[in-house]
Amino acid sequence: SVLVLSLGVSSEPVEDKQALLAFLSQTKHENRVQWNSSTSACDWVGVECDANRSFVYTLRLPGVGLVGSIPPNTVGRLNQLRVLSLRANRLSGPIPADFSNLTLLRSLYLQYNEFTGPFPPSLTRLTRLIRLDISSNNFTGPIPFAVNNLTQLTRLFLQNNKFSGSLPTINSDGLDDFNVSNNNLNGSIPGSLSKFRESSFAGNLGLCGGPLPPCNPFFPSPAPSPSEPIPPTTSSRKSRKLSTGAIIGIAVGSAIVALLLLLVLILCLCKRTRRPPKQQKPFTPMTTRDVPSAEAGTSSSKDEIIGGTSTEGERNKLVFFEGGIYSFDLEDLLRASAEVLGKGSVGTSYKAVLEEGTTVVVKRLKDVAVSKREFEMQMEMVGKITHENLVPLRAFYYAIDEKLLVYDFMHDGSLSALLHGKLLCFISSLFRA
Repeated sequence: SVLVLSLGVSSEPVEDKQALLAFLSQTKHENRVQWNSSTSACDWVGVECDANRSFVYTLRLPGVGLVGSIPPNTVGRLNQLRVLSLRANRLSGPIPADFSNLTLLRSLYLQYNEFTGPFPPSLTRLTRLIRLDISSNNFTGPIPFAVNNLTQLTRLFLQNNKFSGSLPTINSDGLDDFNVSNNNLNGSIPGSLSKFRESSFAGNLGLCGGPLPPCNPFFPSPAPSPSEPIPPTTSSRKSRKLSTGAIIGIAVGSAIVALLLLLVLILCLCKRTRRPPKQQKPFTPMTTRDVPSAEAGTSSSKDEIIGGTSTEGERNKLVFFEGGIYSFDLEDLLRASAEVLGKGSVGTSYKAVLEEGTTVVVKRLKDVAVSKREFEMQMEMVGKITHENLVPLRAFYYAIDEKLLVYDFMHDGSLSALLHGKLLCFISSLFRA
């Protein structure tokens, strides 16, 4: 009994559990995260531990309604953490200085919050970071040259903040994605960053060079010398005649273009009057999330999971059921890596791994010819079913040519393998007896 007790204690990350409980108790939230102190922290929602359950390896709490500043001496105590995602909440204030203790961190996602202050100096000490996303916050001041300490970065997203000053020279040898758009940056874009697209720098009125228009020289072009010969008067008269003809041509062309636009407008109005009025769609009680796209990534099979014929108006409308913990959209699924789990008579199931690490199962239905209202009513009934032996339906997607269901991913394998495996073991034991 003493041996069993010692094994049970060793499988519980006590210090990490205390840090997590302190974080949740000191941070306002919408009660979407309910951690039971009497159970192991490794079994809590959003928490993953290592294989020996000796420390917290991953903490993912995206879109769970966290409000206010991150208390010091809480998250910063998880010194074995590899992945931290607190995106799409309402966290504010500066990043705690003790984030510098997270030296093993590989991926950090803090986008779509309300953080303030300068570029967090604690983050420049996390030299093992591969992905850093602090976009869509209220950070100010210059981007420090110390970003070059993060030599393993492959993705750096700083867009939609209030950073100012000039861009430092950043070593971009390993950078695959980089974005500083919609800030207050100015000056010339360093040559090391000129390989990225224009959209990576858009929205900074003072930036120039690289993929943007060239910078103005410090000194204007010299005025023509007075000794230069004056052009003959004949060419001046000729240019005047040409400019008059150009004006007439422009006027005639403008009149023709205006006439064509008027005809197109009349045709559009005629078509609109002939169309029957559309019936207003009834309101559905489920909530539709349209979360901005999060971590950039790649998908090995996005064309298999999502068909390419749906209209843009139908995309980015995953319908989530109340009480879920997920906060992603259709674009996140498009960017996820996927593998086929199995095929059945009603569709194909995929294991989809989002870039930040969230894993879900996406079932793509086939040969389902129902109206949107009927489909939503059926999904609402299925979503209300709760049983300990059933995987709950978390979200669904409807389009004319595409129907998707989103479930939790079960890490212990398929039910069929477990059932048939036990049956074979039982039969073999009978023969041995």
